[in-house]
Amino acid sequence: MTATLLHGKELAGALRQATAAHAADLTARGTHPHLTVVTATSDGSSAWYVRSIARAAEKAGLRCTITDLGDDAPAEDIRARLTELSADPDVHGIILQTPLPKGTHLEDLASAIAPAKDVDGANPLSLGRLASGLPAFAPATAEAVVALLDHHGVALHGRHVAVVGRSTVVGKPAAHLLLDRHATVTVCHSRTADLAAITSTADVLVAAVGRPGLITPAHVRPGATVIDVGTNPTDDGGLVGDVDPSVMSTAGALTPVPGGVGPVTTALLLRHTTLAADAS
Repeated sequence: MTATLLHGKELAGALRQATAAHAADLTARGTHPHLTVVTATSDGSSAWYVRSIARAAEKAGLRCTITDLGDDAPAEDIRARLTELSADPDVHGIILQTPLPKGTHLEDLASAIAPAKDVDGANPLSLGRLASGLPAFAPATAEAVVALLDHHGVALHGRHVAVVGRSTVVGKPAAHLLLDRHATVTVCHSRTADLAAITSTADVLVAAVGRPGLITPAHVRPGATVIDVGTNPTDDGGLVGDVDPSVMSTAGALTPVPGGVGPVTTALLLRHTTLAADAS
């Protein structure tokens, strides 16, 4: 058995097309959707990702501004900039890009992002609202997991989903979104005892730890659907996921890295920005 690859390109394209139409309508009505990405890092892969967001935004008819505060920016400067952008009526979406300078923490700084503009669900208030079933922007990567499953017709109602990873960026919000879809969710992590004993019982396995090759065939029930959220850089400049390639012979379906969750994540960030602009 060889797993079916669950590509994200088609879904991402459909999302971008719908977002472009929405952005054009908003612009015609006098509101030009505007996304601002705040960075404070010299990390090369982060810079590449931010540029890709800016290119995608431009193609979809959104304005995108990159604010680089430098990799030695103190926490108070980052917070002040986020507060300023939150109060700017011409800015509709705000992303605080990681990694951040040493000694600063995403959760602390992201609390300065107004929830209405928190298009990547980084403010702890957004996660709290999400957990409570209240309107909020979910972290785009977590939402991309569910969107991909829906797009490829993977049933969630009553199914057992194992989420490996407990970050506030992917693991925890993905678990809440899956619970909202009536899945039975088990949240595991890198310190879970006998991880394979738990994950190998799941109908759907979401790997979001950031550890290359963590998930092997022993972790996967034969025929299960595996969503690989990992984006781990390699020495030659490529990317690999958290799932070992040998899982292809065990899983029924698997997202590729790159080309799976990533394109959908970017498309959802733009969609969130147009939704925020429409509500402003």
